[in-house]
Amino acid sequence: MLKSAVRKIPAPSYLIFFAIILLLPLFVTDAFWLNRLSQYLTYGMLAAALSLCWGYCGILSLGHAAFFGLGAYCMAMSLKLLSPTSLGQGTDFPLPDFMVWNTLAGQELTLPLLWVPFQNQWFGLFAALIVPLTLAILLGLFIFYGNISGVFVSIVTLSLVVILNLIIVDQQPLTNGFNGITDLAYFTVGNFEFDPYSWTTYLLTAVSLIAMMLLLKAVVETKTGLLFRAIQADETRVKYFGYNIANYKLFAFSLSALVAGLAGALFTISSQFASPALLEIGFSISIIIWTAVGGRASLLGSAIGAIAINLLQSLLSESETLINVWLLIIGSVFILVILVLPNGLTDIIPTLSARFFPKSYSTMPSSPEGKEVSEAPLVSMRTKD
Repeated sequence: MLKSAVRKIPAPSYLIFFAIILLLPLFVTDAFWLNRLSQYLTYGMLAAALSLCWGYCGILSLGHAAFFGLGAYCMAMSLKLLSPTSLGQGTDFPLPDFMVWNTLAGQELTLPLLWVPFQNQWFGLFAALIVPLTLAILLGLFIFYGNISGVFVSIVTLSLVVILNLIIVDQQPLTNGFNGITDLAYFTVGNFEFDPYSWTTYLLTAVSLIAMMLLLKAVVETKTGLLFRAIQADETRVKYFGYNIANYKLFAFSLSALVAGLAGALFTISSQFASPALLEIGFSISIIIWTAVGGRASLLGSAIGAIAINLLQSLLSESETLINVWLLIIGSVFILVILVLPNGLTDIIPTLSARFFPKSYSTMPSSPEGKEVSEAPLVSMRTKD
């Protein structure tokens, strides 16, 4: 049942969130936790990307781990070639150590053609954006112009994760299989190195998250974003107005994949590894849960949900008192949120906003005569940003 009025999250909520994540290094001085938090921020960016695709445009993608994982692997390939171990194999070119181990005695050591362009760090970052984007466009052309919708979109995207995971695990000489790509160089800009455990890497991630959220928010507040919400509410009615639904869905899906790829690249810079676990079904489902608990129809809520859940998991799983029951507690929290806050934690934000920012808080007018939103003007949707 849709509500008859749509509450919006005012700009101050975003500003407070941005201020908190930017100022965190002043209060979190432990390098290990700072590194963890920077990884959680990449999860927040990933959840916000899925929110655009799922919460706004109604495309339930179960395969966003694929885009995140591809971005992580592209960045890892570049940083691996720049690592001291790759530069010290006695060859005239950088060579990952696992490729030496996988080369049979007597065989010539060569750098596979696929890896050659990744000798440049910036190509790795560029590929982390372009590869997921290209894959999303190709998959989107097949899905949206093939009139595939609903649960079948979820099945196709889920299959993508399975296929990519199998390819990466199977191609041991190229990807190091189950072990993933580790022992990476630091990401550098000029002569400055981003130590993963320093506040500089954290700020790099935080600023990137802020920039991507502002970009996504700018998109959803345009006419295109309005049509995303209209498509989610009633695709058929939008089609009657002469809009090409497939084009808008393809744009939302592709942009979401690009942001997910960037999140994957930043994750590798922070975590210093990329493994097949990033392209597993379990991780993909986790992204759905983060987004749903945070509030799938809100960029801010989704990001906060992803960060909060991962933070809660870490705190509970490392507590000696709760080590045997932390999974039970996490499951109970999920059930409680779904039952009490069906729109996710986002429901809390408008409530607090109305309390502390009454002037900037706005409520869209109810539909005439108390009709439900589905009977109100087409653009009156249930998103909260």
